Amino acid sequence: MYAVVGCNECAAMWLLSDPRTSDSAACPRCGKTHRTAKLKRLFESDDRAAAREARAALLAKKRDESAAFADVAHVSELERAVEDAGIDDDEYLDASGIDADAVADAGARAEGGRSGSPSRTEIVRNAVEAADEPTEAAVVDRAADHGIPAETAREILEKLTRRGELSETGGRYRVL
Repeated sequence: MYAVVGCNECAAMWLLSDPRTSDSAACPRCGKTHRTAKLKRLFESDDRAAAREARAALLAKKRDESAAFADVAHVSELERAVEDAGIDDDEYLDASGIDADAVADAGARAEGGRSGSPSRTEIVRNAVEAADEPTEAAVVDRAADHGIPAETAREILEKLTRRGELSETGGRYRVL
C-alpha cells in the first residue's frame, strides 16, 4: 500500500509506503514529524508507480501546470528518456580530446590496481608478510623497493593497523 501524503507545515508531498506499519512519518523537506493516522491521504494505491504518477499530477496541478503535465509521458517513460539523453562519458571525453581508455586505466589504478599491478596498500601488506623481521623500517624499505615513498608506506601501515588488517606488537607487524 502506497499513499501520497502532504505536510501541513511546508506543503511538501511525498510517498508513504504502507502507512499502517508506523505511527509517525517525517516530512522529507522540513522534517516535521506527523502521526500517520492524522495525515491526509491524497491518493492511495497498491502500485508504487501509480502512486508516483499521482504525486506528479498533484504537484503539476499545485503549480498550475496540469496542461503541460498531460502532454508529458508517464514518469517511467521520462526516466528512460533521461537515461538515453545526451552523450555518454566516453563520447564526452573523446570530444574533449581525452583518451577515454587512458582515463579508465588511471581510475582502475587509483581504485586499487585493478589494471593488473598491485595497489600501494597491497604492496605494503605483502611487505609485512614477506619480511623476516616485519618492523616498520623493514616494511618501509621493502615498499620503497616497489616505488612507494617512505612516508606513504608509514601512513599505509598506520591505516591498516587502525582498520584492524594488521596488528603491531613490540614494533613488529603481522597481517590479521
